[in-house]
Amino acid sequence: MADHIYDVAIVGAGPTGASLALGLAQTGLDIVLIDARDLTLPSPPDGRNFAIVTGSWRLLGSLGLTSTLRESSQALNGLEAVDGGTHYFGRPSVLFQKEDLESADPDEPLGQMVKAEPLQAALDQAVAANDRISHLTPEKFETADAEPGAIRLSLASGKSIQARLLVGSDGMNSPVRQDAGIKTEGRDYQKSVFTANVHLSKPHDGIARQLFMPEGPFATLPLTGDRANLAWYLKRGAAETLAALPQADIEAELNSRFAEFAGEMKIEGRAGSYPLILQLATELTAPRTIIIGDAARRVNPLAGQGLNQGFRDVAALIELAEETQRIGGEIGSPQMLEAYSQARRLDGTGTALILDGIDRLFSNDSTLTKPIRTLGLLAASKISPLRRFLARKASATEDGVSGPMADW
Repeated sequence: MADHIYDVAIVGAGPTGASLALGLAQTGLDIVLIDARDLTLPSPPDGRNFAIVTGSWRLLGSLGLTSTLRESSQALNGLEAVDGGTHYFGRPSVLFQKEDLESADPDEPLGQMVKAEPLQAALDQAVAANDRISHLTPEKFETADAEPGAIRLSLASGKSIQARLLVGSDGMNSPVRQDAGIKTEGRDYQKSVFTANVHLSKPHDGIARQLFMPEGPFATLPLTGDRANLAWYLKRGAAETLAALPQADIEAELNSRFAEFAGEMKIEGRAGSYPLILQLATELTAPRTIIIGDAARRVNPLAGQGLNQGFRDVAALIELAEETQRIGGEIGSPQMLEAYSQARRLDGTGTALILDGIDRLFSNDSTLTKPIRTLGLLAASKISPLRRFLARKASATEDGVSGPMADW
């Protein structure tokens, strides 16, 4: 294997890494996908649900996956935000719907709620069927050393492989990022997010709803069959304690607080929690190396932008690979790395900081911020151009990914 030089080596075969492998293979590149999972063993249950916005859904469509995923997904038809704190002008909300996208397809929603398990299964099946992707599993990345014209990877099995470009799509604790010496900055919110799937007593109509409380937001993301995925921001320890309670006690707490907002809720499956952390990589590249997805940034999940930011990384890198080949450039060259960094640095960091700012603004009941919040929600709900702009931003359908690449 050491004699063969792949075009791109991707570490991490989750939704971001696997979709990148498929997209780059479509451009004619030779890909090796390094996957720590043992696919001969049953996968552990994964109860997560992803809000896949329209831009990301279109990316999955270009990979031939949406026809399969649509069977188990729920369309996102609108987004509502309500300020639950006391304030001066009643209880305004901002609501934009799929019509605000101004899409060529009038039936195109703002996005889709997709279960983690069928999404990963569809990606794994597509990877297995693609003869341009060498899928190494179970295998782990250890170190990498840039060489003239390539980068050499050392793997846990003792294998050594070479590629023109290494992409780390291996999570927030990314071994690729750490080996490349890329540092991170951020903060621990000292909060955790309680999460559970529930059945609602009233129809959700495909609307994602978010109630901003002084301690943090409470959100319901629509699932099939008038079910919803809950996310409730609580102080560190409180979310973990709530998730560990018997189901009846959790339901009693949820319904006593939020039944008026969401309807009566009955939990399905197990509740869980995870810590809320902001983490941004100080660089997106190193010699012959790019990091994407959670390896590049762990953002506040306030608007479900985590995986969607990863998909924007994927779309940008696929576009850049196509442009590099078109002009006869070199995959993994300094010029390609700089173009990628320019394309994704501002959007990724900007989105992370905006979400952080929204969390700071709404997660309090300050008399100073109440009128700002109120006026902002009123403006967003009443001013049509602003509402349409927010819809395009939330669904990742606005222009912007290709700008820096067109200039390069």
